[in-house]
Amino acid sequence: TGVTSGRLSETEEAVECRDTRCVKCFKLEVSLVRTSKCRSSLLTVNTHTHSLSLLSLSLSLSLSLTHTRLLILSVCLRLLAQGVDPNTRHRLGWTPLMVAAMNRQHNVVKVLLEAGADPNLGDDFSSVYETAREKGVHSLEVLVSREDEFSNRLSSRASFRGCSALHYAVLTDDPRTVRMLLDAGANPLQKNELGHTPLTYAKEGETATLLKEAQNTQKREAEERRKFPLERRLKEHIIGQEGAINTVASAIRRKENGWYDEEHPLVFLFLGSSGIGKTELAKQVARYMHKDIKKGFIRMDMSEFQEKHEVAKFIGSPPGYVGHEEGGQLTKQLKQCPNAVVLFDEVDKAHPDVLTIMLQLFDEGRLTDGKGKTIECKDAIFIMTSNAASDEIAQHALQLREEAQEQSRRRLAENLEDVQKSEKITISSSFKEQVIRPILKAHFRRDEFLGRINEIVYFLPFCHSELIQLVSRELSYWAKKAKQRHNITLLWERPVLELLVRGYNLHYGARSIKHEVERRVVNQLAAAYEQELLPKGCTLRLVVDGGQEKDGAPALRLEVVGEDRTTRKLDIRPPLNPEDVTHTHRHH
Repeated sequence: TGVTSGRLSETEEAVECRDTRCVKCFKLEVSLVRTSKCRSSLLTVNTHTHSLSLLSLSLSLSLSLTHTRLLILSVCLRLLAQGVDPNTRHRLGWTPLMVAAMNRQHNVVKVLLEAGADPNLGDDFSSVYETAREKGVHSLEVLVSREDEFSNRLSSRASFRGCSALHYAVLTDDPRTVRMLLDAGANPLQKNELGHTPLTYAKEGETATLLKEAQNTQKREAEERRKFPLERRLKEHIIGQEGAINTVASAIRRKENGWYDEEHPLVFLFLGSSGIGKTELAKQVARYMHKDIKKGFIRMDMSEFQEKHEVAKFIGSPPGYVGHEEGGQLTKQLKQCPNAVVLFDEVDKAHPDVLTIMLQLFDEGRLTDGKGKTIECKDAIFIMTSNAASDEIAQHALQLREEAQEQSRRRLAENLEDVQKSEKITISSSFKEQVIRPILKAHFRRDEFLGRINEIVYFLPFCHSELIQLVSRELSYWAKKAKQRHNITLLWERPVLELLVRGYNLHYGARSIKHEVERRVVNQLAAAYEQELLPKGCTLRLVVDGGQEKDGAPALRLEVVGEDRTTRKLDIRPPLNPEDVTHTHRHH
């Protein structure tokens, strides 16, 4: 069949395709082969006898790509529906996603990514001869397997160890697959064993442009993380809890930069009373770690797993039982996103058998479902919340709040900006060991479970300055609603904030502030609107009135602010008393 005209240099070679209609010229660059030119335009996957190896999806199953793409896709869908792990490796080291990327199987790439395939896994296959030596098999057997079950377009002498699916998509110059992988979170800066990123092997054109844009974006994000660290991002959404935020952010920073034990997932236990920011911090961590918050954040309400038989809902029912085909609530979601942030809410309510399963999850980084399939989730972040010891922390709060208020007064004198910062309070080691640990041991009943927790994070009661921020944020929320829904502008002053802070309950946290604002402010707004006392587009001001509520607290009143800045109190009629209602019914 011949070779393209011109003498080949020492770094080029010609490889004859099995399809005799086609001669492929390959160029060796940095020890890898890349398509340079082809006389015929038949270099599509369907015209060659490469095979999409599904050995890594189902034992010893492979399909030839001479079959229709629909057949390949349907087989993949069926296997994945049966619970096969999309990240299972071929005996020689590659994954199904790498095969699909190398062979331009766009539909299969999409299905595998949606099923939870990790685009950043590296190939364990090196060169034909090195792999043969490692596996103790003949090199010809490895060569045939590599060509038939992966691709025959690659050099047998080059090392591919560490190449990701993105590397292979670039080698085939397939911008469509490259885009899908990047959108799924593939790292454009990931290096193979030779130290090369995918861009090293890219031709000039759309593929190279996509990679350069992705690299620039990732570098910008890295620079933003340095300038705007995770601690500051979290503080934008969470009031107070400086110690908790710093602890969590430090652990995630270690994980992001490779300073962690990759054999075990990251495990947190959040302790503190209700309504103090535990769940919100978990959500914000998930939002930071994942673009797709729906898949990247898994919330399990552990109060649903208080009975022994409810373990089946957790990992799936065994064969022969109802719900076996549906799978478990946790395992089903972890398959789709093995590196998700998983929140086990109120874990102290879970049955001990569920805790046993969680211990396996934390210790080994894997979970076996009811179908016997193993889900690898060593890259996941597991966060447990518990109200255990919340009363003890609440009793300890008086001392903590006194210290917090003293620091707040000092900061106010130094810099107004510092008032927005959370007061840093450190719980003593003696309190943790003598008070908290015995309570946790009584709840979880085993030291090995507590020993597998990377960080126990303490959420402390709010100090006065933080309560002012909570009230201000809640009023701002309702002011925004009033403007959007009714074109009403709502204003208030500092005395209003101080009055509403009195509604804070140590045991219910921020929820008590939310309920206080609804009771004393939103109720008045709703009543005034119902009684048609609010002119269209008016401006309202909340003021502390000289009168008193029934509970003895100073009253809050609404005033209408005129265009000339004059004010007029709203005469809101109170709802009827029960006695009045009874009298009215008797009269009728």
